[in-house]
Amino acid sequence: MSSRVKTITQRLPDRTIYGWITPSLLTVMLGSTVVLVCATLAHVSFGAYQLTIAEAWRGIFDPNIIFSLRAWQTFILGYPLPEWFTRTTLVVWNIRFPRIVVGLLVGANLAVSGAIFQAVTRNELASPYILGVSQGAGLIIMLIVMFFASLQPVLPILAAFGGAIAFLLVYAIAWENGANPIRLVLAGVIVGTVFGSIQRGLFFFVDDLGTIMTARTWMAGSLLGAGWAQVRIALPFSIISLTLAVVVSRQLNVLLLGEETAKTLGMSVEKIRFGVSAIAVLCASAAVAVAGLVGFVGLIVPHMVRTIVGSDYKQLLIGCIFLGPAILVGADVAARLALSPIQLPVGVIMGIFGGPYFLYLMRKKKNLGEI
Repeated sequence: MSSRVKTITQRLPDRTIYGWITPSLLTVMLGSTVVLVCATLAHVSFGAYQLTIAEAWRGIFDPNIIFSLRAWQTFILGYPLPEWFTRTTLVVWNIRFPRIVVGLLVGANLAVSGAIFQAVTRNELASPYILGVSQGAGLIIMLIVMFFASLQPVLPILAAFGGAIAFLLVYAIAWENGANPIRLVLAGVIVGTVFGSIQRGLFFFVDDLGTIMTARTWMAGSLLGAGWAQVRIALPFSIISLTLAVVVSRQLNVLLLGEETAKTLGMSVEKIRFGVSAIAVLCASAAVAVAGLVGFVGLIVPHMVRTIVGSDYKQLLIGCIFLGPAILVGADVAARLALSPIQLPVGVIMGIFGGPYFLYLMRKKKNLGEI
């Protein structure tokens, strides 16, 4: 077995705390949790209705809400608001906190989707945005938002269909006795550009200004107006897709070895590749359905986690599930408060900070591309 195979399949047994949990992974988990808690307190505290940090903390951990079945029926099932909700409760739990939950789900889904696509293509440039999956899902969502609003409860399923079509197109274009990592990226750019152009062209067929503004905000990638309705849309699909992603982590490790090695180990490469790609498409589609086209999360978060914890995919995916939400919710705080009362789309903030980070990564690594 080559040294490269050993590097991927055998995490150095330097120290483990519990099973696969290592100090480096625990650092990512705890650090991300701290950032997420701080971002949550900032999100809840500041705005038109000001709260102190103590009031925000008490509002989030209010036992009258946490242990109230009626309150959770309102949040998760869409029941009418209870009459006993106070103004602070409404601001914290019905306006600001659900936006954080949506950011958490979107960040985790995009980060995990990017990590899976990087394993499937063996290309560290891969992400749902660069491979055109986000644009494919986005095109379907744009059609629904503009012309078929009654289908919004099943947005993630329909978005996954659009994302799957985009990924299949990318793979077909890139295929030539195999899928070269660079060809996949170039094909993704082509498919994403075409689908993006179609999305922009749809604006000329809509006369309603409100619909146009909603679509424009969605294309920029935003959590503005995100509430429990968006949580109800994304949560079931997120639970399923993120759980499946962790379950197939061993197969992802084998895919990184290359097709020939994977086949000698008894893996049906194409079936596994498309199976795990379907999980990544569902992750990306659940995120795009509620937050729009947020770029860079699926590209840079797996890189950041891989730098700290290594290439073992169980640790990498767990790290992405923690770090993705921390980065996205933190970016959303900046988007909401930096130019208050003007709120920027979180996609703008991710582009401003994600672009320079990727340039730094490109300058630092000489063999950027194939993993």
